[in-house]
Amino acid sequence: MAETQSGPSNGRKRKYRSDGVSPTWVKRTIEGPGIWATCVKGKEQGTVGELYDLFESLAADMWPVEGHDSESSSANDRDNGSDEEDDLETQIAKEVAALKRPKVEKRFANCLTNTNCVIFMSCKPPVDPVKLVMKHVENVQKTGVTRTKYTHRLTPVSGSCVANLPELHSLCHRTVAAYCAPENQSSEGSPRARKYKIELRTRNHNTLTRMEIIQEVAKCMPSHYTVDLDDPDVFVLVEVFKSTVGVSIVEDYYRYQKFNVMELANAHNEPERFEKGAGRVRDKKQEDNGAVNV
Repeated sequence: MAETQSGPSNGRKRKYRSDGVSPTWVKRTIEGPGIWATCVKGKEQGTVGELYDLFESLAADMWPVEGHDSESSSANDRDNGSDEEDDLETQIAKEVAALKRPKVEKRFANCLTNTNCVIFMSCKPPVDPVKLVMKHVENVQKTGVTRTKYTHRLTPVSGSCVANLPELHSLCHRTVAAYCAPENQSSEGSPRARKYKIELRTRNHNTLTRMEIIQEVAKCMPSHYTVDLDDPDVFVLVEVFKSTVGVSIVEDYYRYQKFNVMELANAHNEPERFEKGAGRVRDKKQEDNGAVNV
């Protein structure tokens, strides 16, 4: 008898990718505002889980879903107090009503990077990734508690686009306009002069040169913003990954150790290491005076 060539598993589609991650809970494209994160090698899946918990917890406090918490708490109180008194029909009606209640849409999604140690979590409105990261690094600096085990650095981006010069120019223009809008509304007369520095990081990208990207970003900065590599007021963060680029504008980037939560926790818990400027950011700043990028 001839052997059958096709086994029972041949022709059957995989439910999981080769690295064990289900494709149903990730986005295959990197888009929109979000947060880049670096982590311990081999712990990417664990990092995604801890970031979901962290971001959802912070977002629930900063942008609470209107009526959701109160409805949940009141429903729990009613259920705990009257389960014994209600008959079977009433309990079924409650369960049906709970099923019909609109679900709260997830505000964060893990985007597929296929790269070790690199994770991107996209954000949906009203979440502002810059405000979210700033809130977290402020908490870490005050308490020394990171609330994560594998996460190293968090880099927020206010928007993302395809990595080419026209798209980058459009994204930078929108990002700068949104950042300067409160300042333009509150200022009277000429705007206040400010100093900025471009912090560029590229990964797996060889289409655009670093100088092309830096020059294009600089074109979008307001005229009253001047370059200062030693003591800038604001930092323009530019993250280039493969064919995607993200941009954001932040303040106190060096003060918060370039948003490296592990370094912030170490500075709080082991202050003797940082008393004489031994932090990695301060050392790098001293070594790279005059450099455009880290």
